[in-house]
Amino acid sequence: MSDLAIIAIKLVLVVVAFLVLPLVVGQVEHKAMAHMQGRLGPMYAGGFHGWAQLVADGVKFAQKEDVVPAAADRRIFSLAPAVALIPYLVVLIVIPVGPHGQVGVSLDPGLFFALAMIGVAVLGALMAGWSSANKYSLLGGMRVAAQLLSYELPMVLAASSVAMAAGTLNLSRIVDHWEWWWLPWQAIGAVVFFVAGLAELRRPPFDMPVADSEIIFGPYTEYTGLRFAFFLLAEYAGIVVLSALTTVLFLGGWKGPVMNTELGWLWTLIKVMILAFVVIWLRVSYPRMREDQLQKLAWAGLVPLALVQLALTGVIKVAIS
Repeated sequence: MSDLAIIAIKLVLVVVAFLVLPLVVGQVEHKAMAHMQGRLGPMYAGGFHGWAQLVADGVKFAQKEDVVPAAADRRIFSLAPAVALIPYLVVLIVIPVGPHGQVGVSLDPGLFFALAMIGVAVLGALMAGWSSANKYSLLGGMRVAAQLLSYELPMVLAASSVAMAAGTLNLSRIVDHWEWWWLPWQAIGAVVFFVAGLAELRRPPFDMPVADSEIIFGPYTEYTGLRFAFFLLAEYAGIVVLSALTTVLFLGGWKGPVMNTELGWLWTLIKVMILAFVVIWLRVSYPRMREDQLQKLAWAGLVPLALVQLALTGVIKVAIS
């Protein structure tokens, strides 16, 4: 098989994963919240265990009228959902799912490329808020930007610790270097990275800019129908990407108890889905934080912890060299 055909097959598989996994996470969230919080509604659609709830949501969004404010910048207003969603597809291209080239594209600076693409998603919120011609949407977009910028630093510092330990920015090589004793060694960085990722995705308890208790839905107030659904889909795609990066950086990626070569992709998928469930579990378990609490957690909590992890990694690397 030619190299071009192999690349085409890999890209098709990445797109399929991008289209399927966020929907699976969304369906799991409906069911998990229904059980944990006694929500009966999501258990009815379609009969058995509410299997058609996701389909019902899709039909609902498709039937809603596509409204664009008269004073809005129509071009930017239309592009914003794509700008919020597509970066997560690009990130999946560089995340390895197994050994021996089981990755869309293996980049030497793959880690920084992935983090940079995640950071691009903030532009979607800013574009949505600014183009809506609504001052409250603009304020919501600025709140989202402030939150993302605050948690970008601890997230990058935590990821840098793993890159320092492995001596490479290539995600596949990071997994190759990973050993079981990295679990306690990089535990602080793993917690910082995961928590910062939740804040970047604006997942509860870090969802103040788009909280149900707010008068508006942050920068997305003027969005309806499928455009609004794309923003929600971007959130679930972000959960998949965050879980996959955490798996690759801190949990050994495709390495499992047995048959790493043959079942590596399965171990990766299992770890990703477990972490996605943890994201859902946190949503139903913890109350929403205040804005001042969120900023204090980032600058007075996570940043110092990430620096401690970097220092610890440096000391151990020097000791074992």
